[in-house]
Amino acid sequence: MTQPDLTALLNLHDMELAAQARMPRDALNYYASGANDEHTLRANRASYAAVRLRPRVLVDVSQIDLSTEVLGLPLSFPVGIAPCAMHGLVHPEAEVATARAAAAAGTLTTLSTMSHRPVEEVAQAAGGRLWFQLYLYHDREVSRALVQRAEAAGARALVLTVDTPILGRREVMLRTPLHLPPDLKLPNVGPRRPGSEHLDDLNYLSTLFDRSLSWRDLEWLRSVTRLPVVLKGIHTAEDAALAAEHGAHVWVSNHGGRQLDTAVTPLEALPEIMQAVQGRAEIYLDGGITRGTDVLKALALGARAVFLGRAPLYGLALAGEAGVRRTLDLLRAELELAMALCGKVRLADLAPDLLRA
Repeated sequence: MTQPDLTALLNLHDMELAAQARMPRDALNYYASGANDEHTLRANRASYAAVRLRPRVLVDVSQIDLSTEVLGLPLSFPVGIAPCAMHGLVHPEAEVATARAAAAAGTLTTLSTMSHRPVEEVAQAAGGRLWFQLYLYHDREVSRALVQRAEAAGARALVLTVDTPILGRREVMLRTPLHLPPDLKLPNVGPRRPGSEHLDDLNYLSTLFDRSLSWRDLEWLRSVTRLPVVLKGIHTAEDAALAAEHGAHVWVSNHGGRQLDTAVTPLEALPEIMQAVQGRAEIYLDGGITRGTDVLKALALGARAVFLGRAPLYGLALAGEAGVRRTLDLLRAELELAMALCGKVRLADLAPDLLRA
């Protein structure tokens, strides 16, 4: 298949449509689907359009500074890549290409436990710009070994996904289950347990997750690593406050609308979470971001940085590393434009007074 003309793709929607025309059907079903009726999947995007901007004028916007830091790591702009499983479904270089693109853009990637490349290989490609996402398994020693691998490879933080004690009901996937090709392995998961041959890959992975996971287990995780811990999947002020009390950082997310349908969107949840945390932890957000103005609104409500889930995968499907880089560059340019048109020259200038719901 010929390489697309990336310069003709002017925004993330263009990238998505172009990628969907090229992606294998089972991979597209896996990446694009949401839970049940997909109300939350759609609401994640719609929530940004419902918030209006209050731009200021007659401000010198000749120099715009988009730089920030997350957990002490400098970023050239406040957009990173969220953990998404199995990049090898759409490109042979898989997570290595994604990590290289993020590093070249001066930002970071968060590697999924369910990646097609081992954490050590992706960490090398990321050049120190890597967080590692994990689930806690029933067998804590397996989880401990995985944490130690990530730490030894150079990951700068652990991202514990907390909204998936069991996989949500994704009916598209029930109709057409995803089966990994034999040549695509999950090197961070390990070999299958005997007796699981009757399960498709996703249902098998779900059997590894510990449904009894609680705040007590967060203490265990912190005891086996020196790395900062980020809890991904926070929806409420109550849980955000508990995360801060337990020394963790907060990632506001509803898993891209893939877990609990009709759940609150990240943008809707962000104000109460900011109020609950009161500066005791860094706050990040993912879900539904397709425009620079979306990033602007999340930052104005208190997110330190936002993360992209599906969008980098569409770029990867189109053109590998170059496609992911194009995705990030488009969003950076849109954010810089939105900052200038709102009369804001640095991220510290962004506050709720920029917005009207």
